[in-house]
Amino acid sequence: MIPLSHYLIVAAILFSLAVAGIFINRKNVILLLMCIELMLLAVNLNFIAFSWYLHDLAGQVFVFFILTVAAAEAAIGLAILVVLFRNRGSINVTDLDDMKG
Repeated sequence: MIPLSHYLIVAAILFSLAVAGIFINRKNVILLLMCIELMLLAVNLNFIAFSWYLHDLAGQVFVFFILTVAAAEAAIGLAILVVLFRNRGSINVTDLDDMKG
């Protein structure tokens, strides 16, 4: 049987990699979205680990809601990126700071 601490260590490593990915690469919007998804997966791993450890299904129910929100965020984010790429020709964050009004 795998102890709870191993799950928490893996989740902490995933979350740390996602935070490092956000701070290291601030130019590519797709990579930023992937890092946010990795953060959500680390949180989901914590919810599932604690749900299993406490013998409570509430954590697994929260995981379904988080996965739904993550899927919607990914779909809408990629749609926005496609529109931005068609209009500007680039998806770099530094190129997206101009506002038209």
